[in-house]
Amino acid sequence: MRHRLARAINAADDELNAALAGFALFFCLFCGYFMLRPIREAMGIQAGVEHLQWLFSATFIAMLLAVPLFAWLNSRVPRRQFVDWVFGFFGLNLLVFAVLFSVAGEGLWLARGFYVWISVYNLFVVSLAWSLMADVFDTLQAKRLFAFIAAGASLGGLSGPALSALLIAQLDAAGLILLTSLLLGLALWLKHWLMAWRERCGAGRPGAAPSESPRHPVPGNPFSGLTRVLHSPYLLGVAAFVVLLATVSTFLYFEQARLVAELFPERNAQVRVFASIDFVVQAGALASQLFITGRVAQHLGIRMLLTAAPLLMCLGFVGLALAPTFAVLAGLMIVRRIGEYAFVRPGREMLFAPLDAETKYKAKNFIDTVVYRGGDALSGWAKSLLDTLGQGAVLIALVGAGCAAVWAMLGWYLGNRADRAADTSRAGPASARSSTP
Repeated sequence: MRHRLARAINAADDELNAALAGFALFFCLFCGYFMLRPIREAMGIQAGVEHLQWLFSATFIAMLLAVPLFAWLNSRVPRRQFVDWVFGFFGLNLLVFAVLFSVAGEGLWLARGFYVWISVYNLFVVSLAWSLMADVFDTLQAKRLFAFIAAGASLGGLSGPALSALLIAQLDAAGLILLTSLLLGLALWLKHWLMAWRERCGAGRPGAAPSESPRHPVPGNPFSGLTRVLHSPYLLGVAAFVVLLATVSTFLYFEQARLVAELFPERNAQVRVFASIDFVVQAGALASQLFITGRVAQHLGIRMLLTAAPLLMCLGFVGLALAPTFAVLAGLMIVRRIGEYAFVRPGREMLFAPLDAETKYKAKNFIDTVVYRGGDALSGWAKSLLDTLGQGAVLIALVGAGCAAVWAMLGWYLGNRADRAADTSRAGPASARSSTP
Protein backbone atom coordinates (compact mmCIF):
# COMPACT_ATOMS: atom_id res chain seq x y z
CA MET A 1 0.00 0.00 0.00
CA ARG A 2 2.90 2.35 0.76
CA HIS A 3 4.36 1.62 -2.67
CA ARG A 4 1.02 2.35 -4.38
CA LEU A 5 0.60 5.59 -2.44
CA ALA A 6 4.15 6.66 -3.35
CA ARG A 7 3.45 5.98 -7.03
CA ALA A 8 0.16 7.89 -6.83
CA ILE A 9 1.94 11.05 -5.67
CA ASN A 10 4.94 10.49 -7.98
CA ALA A 11 7.35 9.78 -5.10
CA ALA A 12 10.01 7.13 -4.56
CA ASP A 13 9.34 4.75 -1.66
CA ASP A 14 11.95 6.41 0.57
CA GLU A 15 10.45 9.85 -0.19
CA LEU A 16 6.88 9.05 0.87
CA ASN A 17 7.19 9.99 4.55
CA ALA A 18 8.95 13.25 3.71
CA ALA A 19 6.31 14.18 1.13
CA LEU A 20 3.58 13.47 3.69
CA ALA A 21 5.43 15.54 6.32
CA GLY A 22 5.74 18.47 3.90
CA PHE A 23 2.05 18.08 3.04
CA ALA A 24 1.14 18.12 6.75
CA LEU A 25 3.38 21.12 7.49
CA PHE A 26 1.66 23.23 4.84
CA PHE A 27 -1.72 21.98 6.00
CA CYS A 28 -1.02 23.31 9.50
CA LEU A 29 0.23 26.69 8.28
CA PHE A 30 -2.59 27.30 5.82
CA CYS A 31 -5.37 25.94 7.99
CA GLY A 32 -4.34 28.38 10.71
CA TYR A 33 -3.94 31.31 8.35
CA PHE A 34 -7.21 30.70 6.52
CA MET A 35 -9.09 30.50 9.80
CA LEU A 36 -7.92 34.08 10.37
CA ARG A 37 -8.11 35.35 6.78
CA PRO A 38 -11.92 35.97 6.79
CA ILE A 39 -11.45 37.92 10.04
CA ARG A 40 -8.68 39.94 8.40
CA GLU A 41 -10.84 40.71 5.36
CA ALA A 42 -13.73 41.89 7.55
CA MET A 43 -11.33 44.03 9.61
CA GLY A 44 -10.01 45.59 6.41
CA ILE A 45 -13.56 46.63 5.55
CA GLN A 46 -14.08 47.85 9.13
CA ALA A 47 -11.06 50.14 8.69
CA GLY A 48 -12.72 51.54 5.53
CA VAL A 49 -12.50 50.27 1.96
CA GLU A 50 -11.35 53.72 0.87
CA HIS A 51 -8.35 53.33 3.21
CA LEU A 52 -7.16 49.91 2.02
CA GLN A 53 -4.25 51.39 0.10
CA TRP A 54 -2.99 52.85 3.40
CA LEU A 55 -3.09 49.41 5.01
CA PHE A 56 -1.17 48.01 2.04
CA SER A 57 1.41 50.79 2.38
CA ALA A 58 1.72 50.16 6.13
CA THR A 59 2.28 46.47 5.42
CA PHE A 60 5.03 47.34 2.93
CA ILE A 61 6.75 49.59 5.48
CA ALA A 62 6.51 46.83 8.08
CA MET A 63 8.17 44.47 5.57
CA LEU A 64 10.99 46.96 4.96
CA LEU A 65 11.68 47.03 8.69
CA ALA A 66 11.31 43.30 9.29
CA VAL A 67 13.26 41.78 6.39
CA PRO A 68 16.72 43.15 7.39
CA LEU A 69 16.14 41.99 10.97
CA PHE A 70 15.26 38.48 9.87
CA ALA A 71 18.17 38.44 7.41
CA TRP A 72 20.50 39.51 10.22
CA LEU A 73 19.18 36.66 12.37
CA ASN A 74 19.64 34.26 9.46
CA SER A 75 23.34 35.24 9.32
CA ARG A 76 23.79 34.56 13.04
CA VAL A 77 21.71 31.41 13.66
CA PRO A 78 22.45 27.98 12.11
CA ARG A 79 20.16 27.37 9.15
CA ARG A 80 18.48 24.37 10.73
CA GLN A 81 17.44 26.52 13.74
CA PHE A 82 16.35 29.66 11.89
CA VAL A 83 12.81 28.40 11.31
CA ASP A 84 12.53 27.71 15.07
CA TRP A 85 13.27 31.34 15.88
CA VAL A 86 10.90 32.78 13.28
CA PHE A 87 7.98 30.44 14.00
CA GLY A 88 8.51 30.90 17.74
CA PHE A 89 8.43 34.70 17.37
CA PHE A 90 5.19 34.62 15.39
CA GLY A 91 3.68 32.11 17.82
CA LEU A 92 4.26 34.58 20.67
CA ASN A 93 2.68 37.33 18.54
CA LEU A 94 -0.42 35.17 18.10
CA LEU A 95 -0.74 34.73 21.86
CA VAL A 96 -0.46 38.51 22.37
CA PHE A 97 -3.22 39.19 19.84
CA ALA A 98 -5.43 36.56 21.46
CA VAL A 99 -5.10 38.37 24.79
CA LEU A 100 -5.70 41.79 23.21
CA PHE A 101 -8.88 40.66 21.43
CA SER A 102 -10.14 39.04 24.65
CA VAL A 103 -9.49 42.12 26.77
CA ALA A 104 -9.93 45.09 24.43
CA GLY A 105 -12.45 43.79 21.90
CA GLU A 106 -12.21 44.62 18.18
CA GLY A 107 -11.45 48.33 18.16
CA LEU A 108 -10.56 50.18 14.95
CA TRP A 109 -6.83 50.54 15.62
CA LEU A 110 -6.51 46.97 16.85
CA ALA A 111 -8.29 45.85 13.66
CA ARG A 112 -5.84 47.86 11.55
CA GLY A 113 -2.86 46.52 13.47
CA PHE A 114 -4.04 42.94 13.11
CA TYR A 115 -4.65 43.42 9.37
CA VAL A 116 -1.09 44.64 8.82
CA TRP A 117 0.45 42.05 11.15
CA ILE A 118 -1.26 39.03 9.62
CA SER A 119 -0.31 40.25 6.14
CA VAL A 120 3.33 40.23 7.28
CA TYR A 121 2.93 36.93 9.13
CA ASN A 122 1.43 35.11 6.16
CA LEU A 123 4.18 36.02 3.71
CA PHE A 124 7.01 35.35 6.14
CA VAL A 125 5.94 31.92 7.34
CA VAL A 126 4.90 30.72 3.86
CA SER A 127 8.07 32.04 2.22
CA LEU A 128 10.20 30.45 4.92
CA ALA A 129 8.32 27.15 4.66
CA TRP A 130 9.00 27.03 0.90
CA SER A 131 12.66 27.93 1.53
CA LEU A 132 12.73 24.94 3.86
CA MET A 133 11.26 22.68 1.16
CA ALA A 134 13.79 23.93 -1.42
CA ASP A 135 16.48 23.14 1.16
CA VAL A 136 15.19 19.65 2.06
CA PHE A 137 14.55 18.37 -1.51
CA ASP A 138 16.89 18.48 -4.50
CA THR A 139 15.86 19.78 -7.93
CA LEU A 140 14.42 16.57 -9.36
CA GLN A 141 12.64 15.69 -6.10
CA ALA A 142 11.12 19.20 -6.06
CA LYS A 143 9.76 18.85 -9.59
CA ARG A 144 8.02 15.58 -8.66
CA LEU A 145 6.87 16.35 -5.12
CA PHE A 146 6.14 20.08 -4.80
CA ALA A 147 2.69 19.78 -6.37
CA PHE A 148 1.65 17.20 -3.76
CA ILE A 149 3.22 19.22 -0.93
CA ALA A 150 1.37 22.33 -2.14
CA ALA A 151 -1.84 20.29 -1.96
CA GLY A 152 -1.36 20.32 1.83
CA ALA A 153 -1.66 24.11 1.64
CA SER A 154 -4.88 23.79 -0.33
CA LEU A 155 -6.37 21.24 2.07
CA GLY A 156 -5.45 23.54 4.94
CA GLY A 157 -6.95 26.45 3.04
CA LEU A 158 -10.08 24.37 2.51
CA SER A 159 -10.37 23.41 6.18
CA GLY A 160 -9.51 26.83 7.58
CA PRO A 161 -12.45 28.81 6.14
CA ALA A 162 -14.85 26.00 7.06
CA LEU A 163 -13.59 26.02 10.65
CA SER A 164 -13.71 29.82 10.72
CA ALA A 165 -17.35 29.89 9.58
CA LEU A 166 -18.31 27.12 12.04
CA LEU A 167 -16.39 28.34 15.10
CA ILE A 168 -16.46 32.15 14.83
CA ALA A 169 -19.65 32.40 16.91
CA GLN A 170 -18.34 30.07 19.66
CA LEU A 171 -14.66 31.08 19.87
CA ASP A 172 -14.60 34.63 18.48
CA ALA A 173 -11.36 35.98 17.04
CA ALA A 174 -9.30 35.24 20.17
CA GLY A 175 -10.13 31.53 20.17
CA LEU A 176 -9.32 31.13 16.47
CA ILE A 177 -5.98 32.89 17.02
CA LEU A 178 -5.09 30.46 19.84
CA LEU A 179 -5.98 27.51 17.60
CA THR A 180 -3.68 28.95 14.90
CA SER A 181 -0.80 29.13 17.38
CA LEU A 182 -1.22 25.41 18.18
CA LEU A 183 -1.08 24.53 14.47
CA LEU A 184 2.07 26.65 14.10
CA GLY A 185 3.69 24.63 16.89
CA LEU A 186 2.84 21.36 15.11
CA ALA A 187 4.35 22.73 11.88
CA LEU A 188 7.55 23.45 13.79
CA TRP A 189 7.76 19.82 14.98
CA LEU A 190 7.34 18.61 11.38
CA LYS A 191 10.15 20.92 10.30
CA HIS A 192 12.56 19.16 12.69
CA TRP A 193 11.63 15.77 11.23
CA LEU A 194 12.17 17.02 7.66
CA MET A 195 15.62 18.45 8.40
CA ALA A 196 16.67 15.08 9.86
CA TRP A 197 15.35 13.28 6.74
CA ARG A 198 17.27 15.71 4.51
CA GLU A 199 20.55 14.23 5.70
CA ARG A 200 19.46 10.66 4.94
CA CYS A 201 17.50 10.85 1.69
CA GLY A 202 17.10 14.50 0.68
CA ALA A 203 19.36 17.23 -0.68
CA GLY A 204 22.03 16.48 1.96
CA ARG A 205 22.12 12.69 1.45
CA PRO A 206 25.40 10.92 0.65
CA GLY A 207 26.03 11.03 -3.09
CA ALA A 208 23.78 14.02 -3.75
CA ALA A 209 25.07 17.24 -5.29
CA PRO A 210 27.15 19.13 -2.68
CA SER A 211 25.24 21.74 -0.68
CA GLU A 212 25.98 24.02 2.23
CA SER A 213 25.62 22.45 5.65
CA PRO A 214 22.46 23.50 7.54
CA ARG A 215 24.52 23.47 10.73
CA HIS A 216 26.00 26.85 9.76
CA PRO A 217 24.30 30.25 9.38
CA VAL A 218 23.49 31.45 5.88
CA PRO A 219 26.34 33.68 4.65
CA GLY A 220 25.83 37.32 3.81
CA ASN A 221 24.63 40.47 5.54
CA PRO A 222 21.13 41.82 6.31
CA PHE A 223 20.90 43.34 2.82
CA SER A 224 22.45 40.51 0.79
CA GLY A 225 19.00 39.39 -0.37
CA LEU A 226 18.54 42.77 -2.08
CA THR A 227 22.04 42.77 -3.60
CA ARG A 228 21.61 39.21 -4.87
CA VAL A 229 18.44 40.21 -6.69
CA LEU A 230 19.92 43.38 -8.15
CA HIS A 231 22.97 41.54 -9.54
CA SER A 232 21.06 38.64 -11.11
CA PRO A 233 18.96 39.12 -14.28
CA TYR A 234 17.27 35.81 -13.48
CA LEU A 235 16.22 36.92 -9.97
CA LEU A 236 15.16 40.33 -11.32
CA GLY A 237 12.89 38.42 -13.69
CA VAL A 238 11.43 36.48 -10.77
CA ALA A 239 10.91 39.77 -8.88
CA ALA A 240 9.12 41.32 -11.88
CA PHE A 241 6.96 38.19 -12.14
CA VAL A 242 5.96 38.61 -8.48
CA VAL A 243 5.17 42.33 -8.95
CA LEU A 244 2.83 41.51 -11.85
CA LEU A 245 1.20 38.76 -9.78
CA ALA A 246 0.67 41.24 -6.93
CA THR A 247 -0.74 43.86 -9.32
CA VAL A 248 -3.34 41.52 -10.81
CA SER A 249 -4.25 40.24 -7.33
CA THR A 250 -4.58 43.73 -5.84
CA PHE A 251 -6.84 45.04 -8.59
CA LEU A 252 -9.21 42.12 -8.04
CA TYR A 253 -8.94 42.33 -4.25
CA PHE A 254 -9.95 46.00 -4.11
CA GLU A 255 -12.91 45.44 -6.41
CA GLN A 256 -14.00 42.46 -4.30
CA ALA A 257 -13.75 44.46 -1.06
CA ARG A 258 -15.76 47.33 -2.56
CA LEU A 259 -18.59 45.12 -3.81
CA VAL A 260 -18.76 42.99 -0.63
CA ALA A 261 -18.97 46.15 1.49
CA GLU A 262 -21.84 47.40 -0.68
CA LEU A 263 -23.80 44.13 -0.89
CA PHE A 264 -23.13 42.67 2.61
CA PRO A 265 -22.98 45.50 5.19
CA GLU A 266 -23.22 43.20 8.26
CA ARG A 267 -19.87 41.98 9.72
CA ASN A 268 -20.66 38.28 10.17
CA ALA A 269 -22.18 38.14 6.67
CA GLN A 270 -18.93 39.51 5.27
CA VAL A 271 -16.93 36.83 7.13
CA ARG A 272 -19.21 34.12 5.69
CA VAL A 273 -18.88 35.49 2.13
CA PHE A 274 -15.09 35.59 2.34
CA ALA A 275 -15.01 32.15 3.95
CA SER A 276 -17.24 30.73 1.19
CA ILE A 277 -14.98 32.11 -1.55
CA ASP A 278 -11.92 30.71 0.25
CA PHE A 279 -13.60 27.30 0.52
CA VAL A 280 -14.34 27.13 -3.23
CA VAL A 281 -10.81 28.31 -4.09
CA GLN A 282 -9.09 25.74 -1.91
CA ALA A 283 -11.32 22.89 -3.12
CA GLY A 284 -10.47 23.71 -6.74
CA ALA A 285 -6.78 24.15 -5.96
CA LEU A 286 -6.63 20.85 -4.05
CA ALA A 287 -8.21 18.90 -6.91
CA SER A 288 -5.82 20.51 -9.39
CA GLN A 289 -2.74 19.82 -7.28
CA LEU A 290 -3.63 16.17 -6.71
CA PHE A 291 -4.58 15.31 -10.27
CA ILE A 292 -3.24 17.94 -12.67
CA THR A 293 -0.26 20.02 -11.46
CA GLY A 294 2.30 17.23 -11.13
CA ARG A 295 1.48 15.83 -14.56
CA VAL A 296 1.68 19.28 -16.14
CA ALA A 297 5.09 19.89 -14.53
CA GLN A 298 6.39 16.47 -15.57
CA HIS A 299 5.16 16.47 -19.17
CA LEU A 300 4.84 20.15 -20.12
CA GLY A 301 7.38 21.69 -17.79
CA ILE A 302 7.55 24.57 -15.33
CA ARG A 303 6.92 27.00 -18.20
CA MET A 304 3.32 25.82 -18.42
CA LEU A 305 2.79 26.14 -14.65
CA LEU A 306 3.91 29.77 -14.82
CA THR A 307 1.98 30.68 -17.98
CA ALA A 308 -1.45 29.01 -17.83
CA ALA A 309 -2.94 31.11 -14.99
CA PRO A 310 -1.78 34.50 -16.37
CA LEU A 311 -3.29 33.67 -19.78
CA LEU A 312 -6.60 32.73 -18.15
CA MET A 313 -6.50 35.96 -16.14
CA CYS A 314 -5.97 37.99 -19.31
CA LEU A 315 -9.08 36.45 -20.84
CA GLY A 316 -10.98 36.83 -17.55
CA PHE A 317 -10.22 40.55 -17.31
CA VAL A 318 -11.55 41.02 -20.85
CA GLY A 319 -14.74 39.24 -19.73
CA LEU A 320 -14.95 41.51 -16.68
CA ALA A 321 -14.66 44.59 -18.94
CA LEU A 322 -17.62 43.30 -20.93
CA ALA A 323 -19.72 42.32 -17.88
CA PRO A 324 -18.52 44.16 -14.70
CA THR A 325 -20.75 42.33 -12.16
CA PHE A 326 -20.06 40.76 -8.76
CA ALA A 327 -20.69 37.25 -10.14
CA VAL A 328 -18.08 37.70 -12.88
CA LEU A 329 -15.63 39.30 -10.44
CA ALA A 330 -16.07 36.49 -7.90
CA GLY A 331 -15.55 33.89 -10.63
CA LEU A 332 -12.41 35.65 -11.84
CA MET A 333 -11.12 35.93 -8.27
CA ILE A 334 -11.65 32.20 -7.79
CA VAL A 335 -9.89 31.34 -11.07
CA ARG A 336 -6.99 33.63 -10.21
CA ARG A 337 -6.43 32.15 -6.77
CA ILE A 338 -6.83 28.53 -7.91
CA GLY A 339 -4.32 29.22 -10.68
CA GLU A 340 -1.89 30.80 -8.21
CA TYR A 341 -2.11 28.05 -5.59
CA ALA A 342 -2.23 25.08 -7.96
CA PHE A 343 0.15 26.19 -10.72
CA VAL A 344 1.97 29.48 -10.15
CA ARG A 345 3.13 28.93 -6.57
CA PRO A 346 4.55 25.40 -7.04
CA GLY A 347 6.19 26.53 -10.29
CA ARG A 348 7.64 29.61 -8.61
CA GLU A 349 9.16 27.52 -5.82
CA MET A 350 10.69 25.11 -8.34
CA LEU A 351 12.69 28.06 -9.71
CA PHE A 352 14.70 28.18 -6.45
CA ALA A 353 15.37 24.46 -5.89
CA PRO A 354 18.77 24.36 -7.70
CA LEU A 355 20.07 27.59 -6.15
CA ASP A 356 22.39 28.12 -3.16
CA ALA A 357 21.27 28.63 0.45
CA GLU A 358 21.80 32.40 0.46
CA THR A 359 19.50 32.75 -2.54
CA LYS A 360 16.91 30.32 -1.13
CA TYR A 361 16.68 32.01 2.24
CA LYS A 362 17.63 35.67 1.70
CA ALA A 363 16.99 36.61 -1.94
CA LYS A 364 13.84 34.49 -2.03
CA ASN A 365 12.59 35.97 1.25
CA PHE A 366 13.25 39.50 -0.07
CA ILE A 367 11.24 38.75 -3.23
CA ASP A 368 8.41 37.00 -1.36
CA THR A 369 8.02 39.76 1.22
CA VAL A 370 9.39 43.20 0.29
CA VAL A 371 8.92 42.87 -3.47
CA TYR A 372 5.48 41.26 -3.12
CA ARG A 373 4.18 43.80 -0.61
CA GLY A 374 5.84 46.62 -2.55
CA GLY A 375 3.90 45.45 -5.60
CA ASP A 376 0.76 45.40 -3.44
CA ALA A 377 1.33 48.96 -2.24
CA LEU A 378 2.16 50.39 -5.68
CA SER A 379 -0.75 48.65 -7.37
CA GLY A 380 -3.07 49.74 -4.54
CA TRP A 381 -2.25 53.39 -5.18
CA ALA A 382 -2.43 52.80 -8.95
CA LYS A 383 -5.93 51.34 -8.47
CA SER A 384 -6.96 54.41 -6.45
CA LEU A 385 -5.59 56.68 -9.18
CA LEU A 386 -7.49 54.78 -11.88
CA ASP A 387 -10.67 55.06 -9.78
CA THR A 388 -10.37 58.86 -9.84
CA LEU A 389 -10.74 58.78 -13.64
CA GLY A 390 -14.35 57.69 -13.14
CA GLN A 391 -14.39 54.83 -15.66
CA GLY A 392 -15.34 52.18 -13.07
CA ALA A 393 -14.45 48.49 -13.33
CA VAL A 394 -14.05 48.60 -17.13
CA LEU A 395 -10.78 50.56 -17.06
CA ILE A 396 -9.46 48.44 -14.19
CA ALA A 397 -10.23 45.28 -16.17
CA LEU A 398 -8.47 46.53 -19.31
CA VAL A 399 -5.33 47.54 -17.40
CA GLY A 400 -5.44 44.19 -15.58
CA ALA A 401 -5.64 42.35 -18.90
CA GLY A 402 -2.49 44.12 -20.11
CA CYS A 403 -0.61 43.29 -16.89
CA ALA A 404 -1.69 39.65 -17.13
CA ALA A 405 -0.43 39.40 -20.72
CA VAL A 406 3.04 40.66 -19.72
CA TRP A 407 2.92 38.34 -16.67
CA ALA A 408 2.31 35.35 -18.98
CA MET A 409 5.23 36.20 -21.26
CA LEU A 410 7.60 36.57 -18.32
CA GLY A 411 6.37 33.27 -16.84
CA TRP A 412 7.14 31.49 -20.11
CA TYR A 413 10.67 32.94 -20.16
CA LEU A 414 11.46 31.98 -16.53
CA GLY A 415 9.91 28.53 -16.92
CA ASN A 416 12.02 27.85 -20.01
CA ARG A 417 15.19 28.72 -18.09
CA ALA A 418 14.24 26.45 -15.20
CA ASP A 419 13.20 23.56 -17.46
CA ARG A 420 16.54 23.67 -19.28
CA ALA A 421 18.39 23.61 -15.94
CA ALA A 422 16.31 20.67 -14.68
CA ASP A 423 16.88 18.73 -17.93
CA THR A 424 20.63 19.28 -17.72
CA SER A 425 20.71 18.15 -14.07
CA ARG A 426 19.74 14.65 -15.14
CA ALA A 427 23.22 14.34 -16.67
CA GLY A 428 24.83 14.53 -13.20
CA PRO A 429 25.62 16.87 -10.30
CA ALA A 430 28.49 18.65 -12.08
CA SER A 431 26.44 19.65 -15.08
CA ALA A 432 23.51 20.55 -12.81
CA ARG A 433 25.68 23.10 -11.03
CA SER A 434 26.93 24.56 -14.29
CA SER A 435 23.39 24.89 -15.66
CA THR A 436 21.81 26.63 -12.68
CA PRO A 437 19.95 29.71 -14.02
